[in-house]
Amino acid sequence: MLKNFNGRPSLATVLKASTVAGIAAAVLATGVPLEITRSYAEAVKVQAPAVPSFANVVDAVSPAVVSVRVENRVNPVADNNDGFSFDFNGRGFDDLPDDHPLKRFFKQFGQDPNDQQGHQRRFGQNGPNGGPGGKGRLRPVAQGSGFFISEDGYIVTNNHVVSDGQAFVAVTNDGTELDAKLIGKDPRTDLAVLKVDGKGKKFTYVNWADDNNVRVGDWVVAVGNPFGLGGTVTAGIVSARGRDIGSGPYDDYLQVDAAVNRGNSGGPTFNLSGEVVGINTAIFSPSGGSVGIAFAIPASTARDVVADLMKDGQVSRGWLGVQIQPVTKDIAESIGLSEPSGALVVAPQAGSPGDKAGMKAGDVVTALNGETIKDARDLSRRIGAMQPGSKVELSVWRAGKAQPLTVELGTLPIDQKDASADDNSQPQQPEAPASEKALADLGLTVGPSDDGKGLAITGIDPDSDAADKGIKEGEKITSVNNQEVASPDDVIKVLNQAKKDGRTRALFQIQSNEGSRFVALPINGQG
Repeated sequence: MLKNFNGRPSLATVLKASTVAGIAAAVLATGVPLEITRSYAEAVKVQAPAVPSFANVVDAVSPAVVSVRVENRVNPVADNNDGFSFDFNGRGFDDLPDDHPLKRFFKQFGQDPNDQQGHQRRFGQNGPNGGPGGKGRLRPVAQGSGFFISEDGYIVTNNHVVSDGQAFVAVTNDGTELDAKLIGKDPRTDLAVLKVDGKGKKFTYVNWADDNNVRVGDWVVAVGNPFGLGGTVTAGIVSARGRDIGSGPYDDYLQVDAAVNRGNSGGPTFNLSGEVVGINTAIFSPSGGSVGIAFAIPASTARDVVADLMKDGQVSRGWLGVQIQPVTKDIAESIGLSEPSGALVVAPQAGSPGDKAGMKAGDVVTALNGETIKDARDLSRRIGAMQPGSKVELSVWRAGKAQPLTVELGTLPIDQKDASADDNSQPQQPEAPASEKALADLGLTVGPSDDGKGLAITGIDPDSDAADKGIKEGEKITSVNNQEVASPDDVIKVLNQAKKDGRTRALFQIQSNEGSRFVALPINGQG
C-alpha cells in the first residue's frame, strides 16, 4: 500500500503529476521510494508539461475593459433614501394638505416636508423628482460590458445594452466612473459606440484581430461584467465560425465556449496576443447561465461598423431592394442549377436598384463581382458591406442559363426591413372556399383568385409534399417555373414541359399575406 513518507506525497500522487519513467529512475537511483534528492515541486517543474497561463494577456487588456451602466428616468417615484417610494401624481410634499395622512406621518417621524435643508438632504437639490420640471431621477436600468478602442475614449458595446438608456456610465477596472455619451448604434449588427471625456487622459485601448488568423480550436479569453460583478475573466476556445443564430440577415458569429453570462454583453473576447477577435453578444442557455455556447460578433464585422458609427453616428449600407430566400436542393433541381447555392429573388421592390436593373422574381443571384454567393445571407452581408452608389456586377441564373446584370446600389433605408423569405413561413389560415379542381398528384386543390391573377389554393392534402413544404389553404399560386398561371390547365402545361426537359421538380411561386416565396414540388406523377 502506498503511503506518504515524511509528509511527502504518495507515489500515486507523484505519478499523476510526473512521468512513470522519471519516478522509476528516482527509485532505482536511491532504492528508497520518494526519498529523492530534489523536492517534489522541482521534479514536477522539470518533468510536467508547461501549462498555458493567460495572466500576461489579462494584465495587458484589463485596463481597456469597462463595465457599462445604463440609466433611464423613472418618472412617478420619489426616493427619500430611507426605503420609501411614493407617487403623489406629480405633486411634491408641499402640495399636500396639512391634514394629509402622509404629511402627518413624516412630521411624526421628524421629517418635516417644509424643512428645506432636510428636503434637499433627502432628495437632492432638484427636489423629489430629481430634476427640473419633474422629469424623474436617473436610475440604473441595465448593465453590460464594453472596451476602449482609442486612447481618447471611444468605447464599443452592444446595441441591446444601451438601447433603452438616456444616460451612460463607464466604470473602469480601477473603479473610476466616467459619464459617457452615445455616439451611434446599429441594431442590425447589435453594435454601439460610446465616448467618455477623459479631460486629457489617455486611455489604454485594444486593437482588432485579423479574422483570417482566427481558427477553430484557438484559445480565447473573455473579459467582462457578468451579473454586475465587475471585471471577470474566463477562458475557452473558438468552437465554430460563421454561426447563423437567426437574429438578422448579417449573422456570422464566432461560437466560443468561454463562460459568458448576463452582463458580459458588449465585452471583448481576446486571442492570446491581446487582440479583439469578437464581441460577446448572445448565449444559448436553457437555464439562463453559461452552458459553454456563446456567440461573438467577429472583429471584421465590428471593425467596419464601429468605424462608420464613430464617423457618422450611423451605418450606411448598400441596398439592392429585392426580397430573397435560400436555394434548397429541391429548388435547385427545379430550375436546373447544379448546386443548391445562391440567393433566390422572390420579388424586387418597385423602384429599387434591383428593379431598375431588371431583376425579376425567380432569378437566382449566383455571383457578386465574380465571387460565388453561398446563400441568401451571404448576399445580404456582402451588399450591406458595400457603399451606396457602388456599381456591382451580378451573375443571375434565369431561364436555365446565367446572364450578367449591372446594378448601382442604393442606400438601405433606416427603417427598411431586411426581408429574407422563409421557406417555412406559416401564414394564418382563412376559411377554405369550396374545392373546384384538384391537381391530385401535387396535393393541391385550386380555383380562380379574387383578383384574377394566379390561382387560389382552396385545399391541401395533409399527406402531400405541398403540405410538408408549408403551403396553406388561402394562399395563391402566381407562377410555375417563372411562368404566370391563371388556370389549372396553365399549371399542367408548364409541368408537362418541365418533364420533357428532364426536370423532376417544378418551382411554384406562392403568395400569402406575409409576402411571396418559392417552393419546389415533385412532378414525377403529373401527366
